[in-house]
Amino acid sequence: MSTELLGLLFALANFSFLLLFYKLFGKTGIIAWIGFAAILANLQVLKTIELFGFIVTMGNVMYATTFLATDLLNEKYGKALAKKAVWLGFSTLLVSTMIMQFVLLFPPHGEDLAHPHLAFIFDFALRVALGSLTAFIISNHINIYIFAFFKKLLPKMLWLRNIVSSIFGQALDTLIFCAIAFLGVYSMDIWFEIALTTYLMKFIVSVLAMPFIYWARSIKPLQD
Repeated sequence: MSTELLGLLFALANFSFLLLFYKLFGKTGIIAWIGFAAILANLQVLKTIELFGFIVTMGNVMYATTFLATDLLNEKYGKALAKKAVWLGFSTLLVSTMIMQFVLLFPPHGEDLAHPHLAFIFDFALRVALGSLTAFIISNHINIYIFAFFKKLLPKMLWLRNIVSSIFGQALDTLIFCAIAFLGVYSMDIWFEIALTTYLMKFIVSVLAMPFIYWARSIKPLQD
């Protein structure tokens, strides 16, 4: 199976799982999704792949679902709950990063096999987490305010507020994250390519996600 087809299936699976969480658990499911999606995206971003001939970091799809989730909360429950969910996602990522740093302080047993791998992931993840935390809290709030603005201005045009808020929110997110996480780690040519392809991937994922927010708006959760 090609990487491109696998990526499409991965995106559709992520959006479908988010909607399943909403169907089963209502707004609580969406808020929970934002928390663990922030953590998983930070772990996935350490892996780079080639997509359509470009170097791309993993994590873009999972991270983009947080924008879809906040847009859905904003659409159905209002700006205040969407902002609360963003702060919860931020806190989840922050605390999980701190806890894993404590885990790394424990001297491993002589027969331990996991510590070097955990140390590689979570030591590097400190910088990634700082970039992600900063980008997450700023870009998602920008996304929420833009979405809410267009909801008042053009209440019937869900597609417009979804795509415009994503364009600006994810552009800011990519710039902040890549500057903090990867400047100095990669050469400038590779850094620019990663930043550009990361934004393009997030934009493409946002377009793919658009039918799902319409679908989600029509869902009646089993509990809410």
